[in-house]
Amino acid sequence: MASKIQEVLGSAAAIAKGMGITFREMLQPTITEDYPDGPALFQERYRGSHELQRDENGMEKCVACFLCAAACPAECIYIEAAENTDKLRMSGGERYASVYNIDYSRCIFCGYCVEACPTDAITHGHGFEQASYNTSTLIIRKEKMLVAIPEGAKQQVLEPVAGAH
Repeated sequence: MASKIQEVLGSAAAIAKGMGITFREMLQPTITEDYPDGPALFQERYRGSHELQRDENGMEKCVACFLCAAACPAECIYIEAAENTDKLRMSGGERYASVYNIDYSRCIFCGYCVEACPTDAITHGHGFEQASYNTSTLIIRKEKMLVAIPEGAKQQVLEPVAGAH
């Protein structure tokens, strides 16, 4: 009989302790993000959608070396290279990526492409709103990934001529 009373008292003490923690937490202010009304807050190392970077002259950093595509375990990066000419110079190297696509229906955001890039052309941004019911809209093309030309760029970037691909 004494063990039953001790068991009931022990259970009541455990419930009282749990309820004490619950009531203490109820009195604390709630921590809520205002998304979508306010901007989402990310950690610095968050791996969002990819960005193709430009150098200080506004030229593309990607030299179409294919190392990012080779490092990708999901094989979701597709690149076509083209030669830079005197008339059309897109990057600082001999070649540039005329086509650079990432299939986000396959991408696992591992970051291997970012680590493999010798020119730091591809990075992870903080974009995260990529949900879609149609997988064909998850193939992101180079034009959407390129960052804006920096202000005060020394050289004007030429846009590719139709049919130059």
